[in-house]
Amino acid sequence: MSLRTSREILVTPGPTMIPDEVLGAMHRPTVDLYSEALHEVTLSCLADLRALFRGSGDTYIYAANGHGVWEGALSNTLSRGETVLVLESGQFAKGWGEMARMLGVLVETLPGDWRRAVNPEKLCEKLKADKAHKIKAVLVVQVDTASGVCNDIAAIREAIDTASHPALLMVDVIASLAAIPFEMDAWRVDVAVGAAQKALMMTPGLGFVATSAKAKEANRTAGLRTLYWDWQFRDGKEHYKKYCGTCPEHLLFGLRKSLDLIKAEGLDRVQHRHRLLAEATRRAVSVWAQSGALSLNATEPSERSDSVTVIRLEARYAERLMDYCRNVCGVVLGVNIGELSGEGFRIGHMGDITAATILGTLGVIETALGALSVPHGKGGVAAAIGYLARSTAKTSTAAVEKPRSAAKKVEAPVGA
Repeated sequence: MSLRTSREILVTPGPTMIPDEVLGAMHRPTVDLYSEALHEVTLSCLADLRALFRGSGDTYIYAANGHGVWEGALSNTLSRGETVLVLESGQFAKGWGEMARMLGVLVETLPGDWRRAVNPEKLCEKLKADKAHKIKAVLVVQVDTASGVCNDIAAIREAIDTASHPALLMVDVIASLAAIPFEMDAWRVDVAVGAAQKALMMTPGLGFVATSAKAKEANRTAGLRTLYWDWQFRDGKEHYKKYCGTCPEHLLFGLRKSLDLIKAEGLDRVQHRHRLLAEATRRAVSVWAQSGALSLNATEPSERSDSVTVIRLEARYAERLMDYCRNVCGVVLGVNIGELSGEGFRIGHMGDITAATILGTLGVIETALGALSVPHGKGGVAAAIGYLARSTAKTSTAAVEKPRSAAKKVEAPVGA
């Protein structure tokens, strides 16, 4: 028995669903590589990306995925034999550290718990112990999609300051840029790396790096610089230097449209929509977890990400549930990875995501739980609906009429 059509609903934590407007923007003829119009598209995208990062420094676009811009950040600021400190809260900061190790950088790790955010106090202690200031950079992700944990970057910055340590603060915002607040200048982040395929609603293939003046100064003596990644080369006035070669035109056209959609909705509204839909998801899962086989991976409500929810579920149920959702109902959930591989699933709620998408997804999951006789608390979808109804009850008529809008009131996270 199938309840699906050929078009699947993708609720993985990336790549995310691409709006038709963005797909349409890429469906056009190639343009002259040296045209001023194409150069202007690049400059406008760089300016709007800077606004998304909330930074005043230089921003760069690479024809690369997120792992590529990890390397771009490292090679532009470090030299072989120098040391970085990786803050563990899941899989991806550790992966960034492994990339550094292969580049000849020494890597130390502040051990963490996959169910908790980075502990700023432990970071402060670690940095105070580094009397010689061997650690040149601190690497952390704002949202780790493997664990569903969101780190407090402002608190991490405060810990570095309290320790009076000069290390660069490098933040991976690949799974958080545009979905949740990020303040590059206010939090004095030195390097931030992002990518197109998550909350920016684009196809994979573009990565972004935002910099501070301190990072640009480190670049002047960095021994790992190579021509492709090098900021100094990309600072050149000629358009081809912005990409160290041929501009990825059609990806750029798609990015321009995705940035237009975000600007039209308004960044605050985009982030508020993500908060509402993320909390609705957590309300449902928390009900299912009552006397059931499921649980939220992130144990602290304040540390749960608004871009992805990671759910623990015994392996004997997880694969069957995901197969049911995909094959019977046409909803594709994200697989758990790393330490949680095979045990549970992930719901990506970022990018081109709406109440209809999330409520439909939660309805399909609840149907699967019942059809497969997976032990679970009853009424998860009703809890999500009730939360959204209360959160939007006082929305003005004008806001209701505006696409993808959201009310200002948000209830406290479940379990808080």
